[in-house]
Amino acid sequence: MSTVFRSSYKVFLALGLFFLLLPGCSKKSENANDIPYVLVNFSINPNSTEYIHLNTVDGWEYLTGGYKGILVFRKSVNEFVSFERACPYDWQNTNARIVVDTSGITAYCPVCKSKYILLDGTPYSGPSRYPLKQYQASYDGNLLYIYN
Repeated sequence: MSTVFRSSYKVFLALGLFFLLLPGCSKKSENANDIPYVLVNFSINPNSTEYIHLNTVDGWEYLTGGYKGILVFRKSVNEFVSFERACPYDWQNTNARIVVDTSGITAYCPVCKSKYILLDGTPYSGPSRYPLKQYQASYDGNLLYIYN
């Protein structure tokens, strides 16, 4: 066997082993994208008495839907955001469900203690490094459409 062939073979074998073993060494990712996909496609009237807390800026409501529920937050008169309530850090834990705190503009996970800003779902405290999973929210002045 030639020296060049043996060197190439060793490099190829080493790279092959590296790529085969790499996935086994990694920790499961903590990511809102790991939260199971659930079809979301509905509309509500955020100005109705049924959603009284959405009638004002910085108001919020919990809605049924998504994987563990949906949290809708009113950022301005014409702008809303909607988030999955499953905590992106420990979404498999039954009790890891996002809850709005008393300030009304931040939320937290009672299990891992991660805290999030409701304007965009960004984490600012706790172990989670990923934002809340966000659903699309489109407002036409009358109805709020929430979908993925």
